[in-house]
Amino acid sequence: MVSYHTRGVDLSDDDVDRLFRALADATRRDIVRRTLTDECSISDLAHHYDMSFAAVRKHVNVLEEAGLVTDDRHGRERRIRGNPEAIRRAQTLLDGFERLWRGRIDRLDALLADD
Repeated sequence: MVSYHTRGVDLSDDDVDRLFRALADATRRDIVRRTLTDECSISDLAHHYDMSFAAVRKHVNVLEEAGLVTDDRHGRERRIRGNPEAIRRAQTLLDGFERLWRGRIDRLDALLADD
């Protein structure tokens, strides 16, 4: 199993798979965007999409598994809230990949400049 350790963020390969699988879907990205600014019920969210309540709930469950949203139960209602810390972890991971590739490009540039 691969682990990603970068700038205080430790993610397993499974964590990264869950995170990017969740973010790979446009509806889930929109749910994250909406819940980062406002806490919403699943019913509130379902009004924004041309899909069933159950389908929206499945999207929310995928986001919860990835840690991108959390829910608080208020009676029978689930209030969904975006998790900014999970977004920061994803950004830190991507920043690490960018640093890796920029370093490789810089070394290639230096090698070409020597020729």
